[in-house]
Amino acid sequence: MSKTPEDRIRDLDIWQGSISIAPLSGGMTNRNYVVKDGARTVAVRFGEDIPVHMISRSNELMASRAAHAAGLAPAILHAAPGLLVMEYIEARTLTPADIDDPAMLTRIVRLIRQCHTEIPKHFRGPAMIFWVFQVIRDYANSLREGDSPYLADLRFLIEKAEALEAAAGPYSIVFGHNDLLAANFLDDGKRLWLIDWDYAGFNSPLFDLGGLASNNLLPPEREMSVLEAYFAAPVDDALWRRYQAMKCASLLRETMWSMVSEIHSTIGFDYKTYTHENRTRFDRAYAQFAES
Repeated sequence: MSKTPEDRIRDLDIWQGSISIAPLSGGMTNRNYVVKDGARTVAVRFGEDIPVHMISRSNELMASRAAHAAGLAPAILHAAPGLLVMEYIEARTLTPADIDDPAMLTRIVRLIRQCHTEIPKHFRGPAMIFWVFQVIRDYANSLREGDSPYLADLRFLIEKAEALEAAAGPYSIVFGHNDLLAANFLDDGKRLWLIDWDYAGFNSPLFDLGGLASNNLLPPEREMSVLEAYFAAPVDDALWRRYQAMKCASLLRETMWSMVSEIHSTIGFDYKTYTHENRTRFDRAYAQFAES
């Protein structure tokens, strides 16, 4: 009989005294718990390798440690196959409305720049390349193999991805977080933290910036201010078009991530609705991009 996550937590030899375990809500890929013992409170994160999503837990561990060393993320206290124990941060999880605030955006852009420039100084071992267009191509193959109900859409989506890949260059490469949902930012009242490094790897900086905008429904004026702050320069037409292409790619990746998750995920999340929402947003964004 396989052990439950709670059993596995209790079996760890890191506790001081009795423990209490409570689930943390909100995960779309992992199962998370907050655990208290006689000395401290920690977060415990369960997750196996997920090849269809290019998730390697060894890469996540190395990225999490590097992010902590760079001053961005909580400390990893213990690691075992399929399990991480990390420092628990008493903090508020951000919402898209928080991220739309100009003062908060200034802080977030600073954090993203630190991620892009500082983590490579601390990352040890082989690092993943999260090239979004290859991710999209691989998702298409997974959908074909899984006899997805979206097979009729694949030719259209791949044609759009190829057009976006051609338009988003020339490329520079940084170490990206690659999953900038509002829920991955924490504010403890003094500073911001960036968590959940499942998809971390080298990528274009425009993917993180476009993902920040698309995941959090930023209006165009906020998008422009983000780019100006990140690059410390006015935004010309060429950069704006490259950025718009990568924002579309972020939305397409999120759409196809959800399509694949409909087939493979065992987590209780409404992926079908999430697919529809992101596909609608992608179609709208791509139409605007094509007209520009």
